[in-house]
Amino acid sequence: MSFNTRIPKRLKYYFLRELVLYRNFYNAGDLQQAFHHLERAHIIGQSYPLEHSYAHWLMLKFGFAIKDTKEILGQLPRLLVGGVKSFVGKIPLGNTGGANVPPLRSMPLPKDIEKLFSPESQLPKKTF
Repeated sequence: MSFNTRIPKRLKYYFLRELVLYRNFYNAGDLQQAFHHLERAHIIGQSYPLEHSYAHWLMLKFGFAIKDTKEILGQLPRLLVGGVKSFVGKIPLGNTGGANVPPLRSMPLPKDIEKLFSPESQLPKKTF
């Protein structure tokens, strides 16, 4: 059994980029696009305990900010067990992490994110 502890640098770049996009859209008041980028950050980071837990923490905070009880209640168990499941490699690939989807459902990866998991993936020049 292998344990996931640290996100590779090439993935961390994209994870952080999605978080920047999340904050930009959130600050601009575009909550739908903001949450979309949180979901993308979740997909990229879900195999790594810190990033996975952080994505759920931000989703929980988002739920509080928009007063969405379903999101708040859906994020609490995800926040408690998500990082542990990442650590032992038991995550549903592609799951977007929001309370609007079952926590154990695997989902298709967006094509651009799927390419990130290929070993040939190269970091682009910084664009943000």
